[in-house]
Amino acid sequence: MQNSFDTPSSVTYGDSFSQREKPLVYFVGAGCGAADLITVRGMRLLQHADVIVYAGSLVNPELLDYAKRGCEVYNSAVMTLEEVMIVMIAAAKAGKMVVRLHTGEPSIYGAVQEQMLILDENGIPYESCPGVSACFGAAASLNLEYTLPDVSQTLIITRMAGRTAVPEKESIERLAAHNASMAIYLSSGMMEKLSRALTNGGYSKDTPAAIVYKATWPDEQKYICTVGTLAQTAMEHGIKNLAVVLVGNVISKSGFSLSKLYDPEFETGYRKI
Repeated sequence: MQNSFDTPSSVTYGDSFSQREKPLVYFVGAGCGAADLITVRGMRLLQHADVIVYAGSLVNPELLDYAKRGCEVYNSAVMTLEEVMIVMIAAAKAGKMVVRLHTGEPSIYGAVQEQMLILDENGIPYESCPGVSACFGAAASLNLEYTLPDVSQTLIITRMAGRTAVPEKESIERLAAHNASMAIYLSSGMMEKLSRALTNGGYSKDTPAAIVYKATWPDEQKYICTVGTLAQTAMEHGIKNLAVVLVGNVISKSGFSLSKLYDPEFETGYRKI
């Protein structure tokens, strides 16, 4: 839906925002699926936007219900970078407030930096509003903590090399050597290759793993398996895309020490021994 309308060149956007002149473009993280997992700030930006350009292939369309009447809405899934930027720049130069609605958390595989560079070149101010990434939606669905004392204190977010390359020093094999918790994006169509890379890198075949398809969406699916059975599990359930793969001993939820934070013998700035 695309409509024409007039807006003032300098506006403020309600009590939830400061009264200074606002940037013209906002990059907003839509969250990982469920419409109510967008941030309150992101929701309010959608409510005030004059133009919304959303990633239609992955963003929950229910979020567009927040748009005000007369808002122009564009689906970037059918657009090129040039077409997206033409829309955003033209709207911003007309004094309209633009929301670029990306899936999940835009700073992770969001392809936002290239858009920001073009906005910089055109002198158009912008801000970012964070969102909930798929690995955190998946952890919530599994009631999982990635950083268990004495098991893992590190979360690696990465992806397999596919049509887009990955630096060799960041290959799955090299990252697997840490045996840390790992969230692997954009790789669910390459499970056999992923399983081999993980075991070649240092995870044992019986290391716990999980596949979470469309985390937090109504049709979410989640399966606990092992590194060695990733491909079999995905095949049995017909999962070929839109899933995040989690790997690490934290998935077993065992063998960890209690946090020192609440230990009666551990002094903090708020609790003295």
